[in-house]
Amino acid sequence: MNSMPDLSFSKLWNISFGFFGIQIAYALQSANISRIFSTLGADPHSLSYFWILPPLMGIIVQPIVGIFSDKTWTRFGRRIPYLFIGAVVAVFVMFMLPNAGSFGMSVQTAMIFGLASLMFLDTSINMAMQPFKMMVGDMVNEKQKGLAYSIQSFLCNAGSLAGYLFPFIFAMIGISNVAPQGVIPDSVIYSFYIGAVILILCVIYTTLKVKEYPPQIYNLYHEIKEEESSQKAGILKLLVNAPTTFWTVGIIQFFCWMAFMFMWTYTNGSIALNSFDAPVINTVIDGENRLVLNSQSEEYQEAANWVGILFAVQAIGSVLWSTVIPLFKKITGAYVLSLILGGIGFMSVSYIHDKYMLFISFLLIGCAWAAMLAIPFTLLTNSLKGGHLGTYLGLFNGTICVPQIVAASLGGLILKALTEEGCVAPEVEMLFLAGIFLIIGALCVSFIKINKN
Repeated sequence: MNSMPDLSFSKLWNISFGFFGIQIAYALQSANISRIFSTLGADPHSLSYFWILPPLMGIIVQPIVGIFSDKTWTRFGRRIPYLFIGAVVAVFVMFMLPNAGSFGMSVQTAMIFGLASLMFLDTSINMAMQPFKMMVGDMVNEKQKGLAYSIQSFLCNAGSLAGYLFPFIFAMIGISNVAPQGVIPDSVIYSFYIGAVILILCVIYTTLKVKEYPPQIYNLYHEIKEEESSQKAGILKLLVNAPTTFWTVGIIQFFCWMAFMFMWTYTNGSIALNSFDAPVINTVIDGENRLVLNSQSEEYQEAANWVGILFAVQAIGSVLWSTVIPLFKKITGAYVLSLILGGIGFMSVSYIHDKYMLFISFLLIGCAWAAMLAIPFTLLTNSLKGGHLGTYLGLFNGTICVPQIVAASLGGLILKALTEEGCVAPEVEMLFLAGIFLIIGALCVSFIKINKN
């Protein structure tokens, strides 16, 4: 048997370094999409529907990248070509999306432009993101995978920290944080610009520094016989033969990603109402008079910037917690504790009105996020064997995308029901529900059985 060699820390770092730039783009999208579409004039009760596109593109794109990259080999590698193409497209879209309200288009046209840009942005981010997970599975032995995914989690959260802080920093140095009705503030626009530049530089670094194993060595290390490497297997057959870990961790993922989709969608409104006393206006939607947040108000825009700070605090919590996770003797124990802490963080938002005290809530939420970025992939890749690792990781992305689609589809209905019942700040109730989801996910960890496929 030919064992995959240990890699130096620098090589493990280089494999994942580009994730820093990818995550800046993802953080800018996560923290600002609700803000962008609210500014363009979207109904707050419909915001969740705008979030259907990102996971929908992920569930389509990532399996395709996995399937095709499993069969690809070029002089640049097997995963890196997909990484580079995705990053280039993402950079282009990042220069376009925040300008959705700046081209003199009508509200409806600007919405359509924004949706199309969001679709391409998330498609390209997914295309660029997936190869990093695959390269760890391809090039890192079982003993080092926990460390490798923890490094990836660290870089991911460091990128998130930068992306979340950019609008706040630009506003602090004097760049306008407000704009005419229907126009995105310059603080957000410039954040996307600088994020795009950092993204392409990080990806170029990874492309130059990482040399993937050629097919012969890859097959040797992964114990793939020549006849096996040429075999074709349909997606349904692979799913039927998937290790138990694929499905049990997938159930946990369902509850976790439902929770975070609610966070990304409703934190802006929740914090604006709960901590900044943002004004509301009476408007007619679907023939009914409704009170909605005034997204053009200074309080709303200040709250939106503060959400970036809170998400940055979450990222700091994730960075710190990602260094703690490898110290646990049992990875499942780290998983349970992380999700419980995150659930407590979400539920505490309902009871905290001071914007600084919310730091505690989001530090706890960061513990869950760190575990979600590292532990599922460690468990899954250690249970996989053979030549379909990329395909399985692509399919596993369904356990991330499906719950987000469900959350985005149901979120507006739940919010509307809460509004009709007279709830003053229904978005806060959505974050409490997110906490319950994480606790359920923690309870499901006991069903994990690690096995080899």
